[in-house]
Amino acid sequence: MDVFEEFLANIQDESHRKRMIEIIDWVQENFPNLKKRFAWRQPMFTDHGTFIIGFSVAQKHISVAPEGKWVELFATKAEDAGYSHGKEIFRIGFDQEVNYDLLKDVIEFNIEDKKDCDTFWRKK
Repeated sequence: MDVFEEFLANIQDESHRKRMIEIIDWVQENFPNLKKRFAWRQPMFTDHGTFIIGFSVAQKHISVAPEGKWVELFATKAEDAGYSHGKEIFRIGFDQEVNYDLLKDVIEFNIEDKKDCDTFWRKK
């Protein structure tokens, strides 16, 4: 059984579930070395035991959580894509296209930036 199967099955809106599956599949296909993990009620991907990116579903959007350091480098790109954001997340509305270039940049940054990290979360 896939580690995300129960989470995905509990997304009641079929179009929201399909969007989440599309994003998860894209991450797996483009970053096959990342490990899937379900924790804190969200699917996430890790590299050598350190957090890289996580996702959660809300009523009107998918929250993308790449840890707070992303905002320094990618907030403008998220805004240009039409996404709202906070310090720790950005939100992809279900009525918006997924900016896979932004996801790719954020994931690649976290993999590189955390390559020597020996903790799950970045040390502040």
